[in-house]
Amino acid sequence: MGMTTICYIRKDGKTLMLHRTKKVNDISKDKWLGLGGKFDKGESPEDCIKREVLEESGLKPINLKLRGHITYPAFDGKNDEYMFLFTADDYEGDIIDSREGNLEWVDNDKVFDLNIWEGDKLLFKWMEQDKFFTSKMNYIESKLESYEVIFY
Repeated sequence: MGMTTICYIRKDGKTLMLHRTKKVNDISKDKWLGLGGKFDKGESPEDCIKREVLEESGLKPINLKLRGHITYPAFDGKNDEYMFLFTADDYEGDIIDSREGNLEWVDNDKVFDLNIWEGDKLLFKWMEQDKFFTSKMNYIESKLESYEVIFY
């Protein structure tokens, strides 16, 4: 079982996206993602996302909002993954050269043109509803086979 976080920093009609190009054996190689990663021992979801955003971008997210929780059964073919999805509408600091890939501010209406996970297209639509959601997304060999979502 893996516990992860992701954050989409959105400001002035743009979203900060990470083009994953630098990590070895990366299941998300060449995909565009938000910022985030795996929990360290003893971290809360908020601790994890703040640390991950800072490590990957040099930024401190402001006005974090927990938007959803996603379950990915056997995402890597073996282990379930549980992800907490956050958004932030502001930040402090200056962008650094990320060890994970290349960071770029992308117009919100262009995000769907990027090479993103199929399920992430759903997440962006769900975030627009401004309600908390839980979802289960079933991927088989990197293809989204089915999903469920509940809004609160």
